[in-house]
Amino acid sequence: MIAASLPAALFIFAGLFSPGPNVVMLTASGARFGFRKTIPHLLGVPVGTGIIAAAAAFGVTALLLASPGIKIAFQVLAAAWILWLAWNTVKAGRIGTSRDAGSPWSFGQAVLFQVINPKIWAVALAASAGFGIGLAPTWEAARLFLLFCTINLAVCLFWTTAGHLLARLLQSDRAWRIFMTAMAVAMASTVILIFI
Repeated sequence: MIAASLPAALFIFAGLFSPGPNVVMLTASGARFGFRKTIPHLLGVPVGTGIIAAAAAFGVTALLLASPGIKIAFQVLAAAWILWLAWNTVKAGRIGTSRDAGSPWSFGQAVLFQVINPKIWAVALAASAGFGIGLAPTWEAARLFLLFCTINLAVCLFWTTAGHLLARLLQSDRAWRIFMTAMAVAMASTVILIFI
């Protein structure tokens, strides 16, 4: 089963490692709050993506997206939420400054965010449809849950660490503003994926 899952693992890694809302938010959170305070967010993302992948194996995502009304509502909600997050990223101040506001995401917030994360749904649906290995639905759901959780944990560790390390280079207000604006633009650009 491990060898048969290798193509799926490579596809999932490529899909999750590339920039998307989770990557941007974890990088920004690692830079803003530090690695340790971002751990609940970092752990919630893999669990949430695993749940979406398991749902995809049961055909839930295909059923939801097959209904035009549900699909449009999902797209609009997801786009609005991601743009709101991007706007808050632009406004976020460095910790310890007068503009400091907010706190890192909790485990539960990170898990729930995956429900409206269009990139995760797309990767999960493609992995389920294109990389099945003929298992019964329950075992296929468990396999995808494990693959998504494990791979995404590594991805989340990388991007949170990258953000944490970047914080050392972001000591001036100008450098911080440029970084957070770039993170916000990257996040807002993922809205395009919703309507493709």
